[in-house]
Amino acid sequence: MTYGTPLDEPQLSEWEAREQLCEVGRWLWQRQYVEANGGNMSYRLGDGRILATPTMISKGMMKPEDMVILDLEGNQLSGKRKKTSEILVHLQILKNRPDIRCVIHCHPPHATAFAISGRALPKCVHPEQEVFLGEVPVAPYETPGTQKVANTLNPYIKDFNVFLLASHGAVAAGRGILDAYWKTEIVEAYCRLIILSQSLGGFTTLNQQQMDELLQIKKNLGIHDRRYNDAEATKCDTACVIPDTSNPGNGASSPSLPVSSSVRSNPDPELVRMVTEAVIKRLQG
Repeated sequence: MTYGTPLDEPQLSEWEAREQLCEVGRWLWQRQYVEANGGNMSYRLGDGRILATPTMISKGMMKPEDMVILDLEGNQLSGKRKKTSEILVHLQILKNRPDIRCVIHCHPPHATAFAISGRALPKCVHPEQEVFLGEVPVAPYETPGTQKVANTLNPYIKDFNVFLLASHGAVAAGRGILDAYWKTEIVEAYCRLIILSQSLGGFTTLNQQQMDELLQIKKNLGIHDRRYNDAEATKCDTACVIPDTSNPGNGASSPSLPVSSSVRSNPDPELVRMVTEAVIKRLQG
């Protein structure tokens, strides 16, 4: 059983990985998923060393030689620039998920809006989200660059590939650099769709039979999902729980973040009619 998308990326050489991280960095910058020197990326090389983007550099302006190399304990082995303090989040995932080669952390605006507003992502809404990502937990806030923020992911690392860091941003773990980047695109697109749907009165949720069919497709593709064997998690009105930070990593949970009260299962027909008429009127000039 795999934990990523069906994308089967080959192990890259060190130079290939350096070049691809630079290319994906430009994509992140062009799509406004990062700003100034924000965001960071890492890649597990074939010999177990970790190639990572350094601190204080624009992800849209990196060169292959800017990368640094670390071991799994975070010791910098080479590189002219300095490692980022946020590498701790990457290492926490890479240590516990041998199937993961790449971790991308960035600040895509719509996904980050959920992270900073204290809203859980709804489930059972969009087929692509359910098949390729599934549930997206929101980890509680801790100061960026500390081991505490890395520890907030412990209850989720086994079963999830994309996480929102409360009041901070998004983290995507993939079987390769492109896989992690695609996951970042998918979660950002999904959050954007949810926010846009609220202007039309809300979103509709898929029923249990429809969700069962999607989960079967996902299972046939060989993508892991905890909901295969967890009836409680399958419920569409149950968001991913928030861990108890009084004892980081213990897997205990507290009540989940509330979904925005403006989100309704069934759009208001009158509101939909008014919006539709306004759009048609504008198109007719």
